[in-house]
Amino acid sequence: MSNSRLPVTVVTGFLGSGKTTLLRHLLGEAHQRLAVVVNEFGTVGLDGDLLKNCGFCPDDQVDERIVELNNGCLCCTVQEDFLPAMEALLLRSNQLDGIIIETSGLALPKPLLQALNWPAIRSKVFINGVVTLVDGNALSNGSPVGDLKSINEQIMNDNSVDHLTPINELFRDQLISADLVLISRSDLLSAKDFALVRDEVKKQGNHTTSILPIANGKIEPSLILGLSNEQNNISRLNQNDHDHDHDHDHDHDHDHVDVISEHLRFEFPIEQDVLREILVKLVPEYQILRLKGRCWIEGKALPLQIQMVGTRFNSWFESSNDDSWKPSRGGLDLVCLSLKGGVEKAFERSF
Repeated sequence: MSNSRLPVTVVTGFLGSGKTTLLRHLLGEAHQRLAVVVNEFGTVGLDGDLLKNCGFCPDDQVDERIVELNNGCLCCTVQEDFLPAMEALLLRSNQLDGIIIETSGLALPKPLLQALNWPAIRSKVFINGVVTLVDGNALSNGSPVGDLKSINEQIMNDNSVDHLTPINELFRDQLISADLVLISRSDLLSAKDFALVRDEVKKQGNHTTSILPIANGKIEPSLILGLSNEQNNISRLNQNDHDHDHDHDHDHDHDHVDVISEHLRFEFPIEQDVLREILVKLVPEYQILRLKGRCWIEGKALPLQIQMVGTRFNSWFESSNDDSWKPSRGGLDLVCLSLKGGVEKAFERSF
């Protein structure tokens, strides 16, 4: 990674929503050098052991790449636990491609996101996205958690919690903070039940946030971790989904939802604020999941690096590889993943 900023992906959701299952899949399939910070203190040691045993890195690196913070709810122990852990990982940033933070379901995401903007950290990382897992089977039965007893035990066992927030308020906070919501156990739902769960998530969260089904933690890693350099030629991805356009009920009948990749390459002058405004406006209409690339702005010595997940726009000036495409003056070179095609033409029409 040299001097590049490390992407930090936050995975949140209540105990039992499927976070560890998702992480095991990502660690095994992403083929990236990832470090994981685990804060599921209600199952001390269990989540860490499950991740350590998935064979994602050499045995002699496991203890350095899996960091367990079991001293309490992460948002309440940011200064004592989280910041020192992050600073220690960043000392080895040239050996990593990214960091994943698995929070306790009791953790409020916003204090954690604010901590990533601390001076000692913000110049070395960017927020790659907040992914919230929702137990679709539980929510279809009227509750955001499938095992309320375990959640209550988790609360009782954590003496450091200083935000005794009701479960429903925590759930809303997780959804509002999310850049992507994954409905786990979607394979147990009929199309009608999934639609009801999706509508409830939209009602309590942000209407622009993309919502995808997931079963057994399986999902294309680039949708969670972002596009890596070698994926720039990716043409089309398929995610299993229910056919939610049918009017009739059906169980376990799956169609493919196409996650479409488009390459946006234009050579004309463009300002950073204008670019951001256009891209953010296109997100809900085309259900843009991820976007990555560079923009060359006239008068600037270095290109502007761009990373988007949903409407979260990250940018900073950083040198590009010698063999990367460069316009003669201003221009941009972006790869976009969306659920609806036509982003390139829509972007062009915006000028």
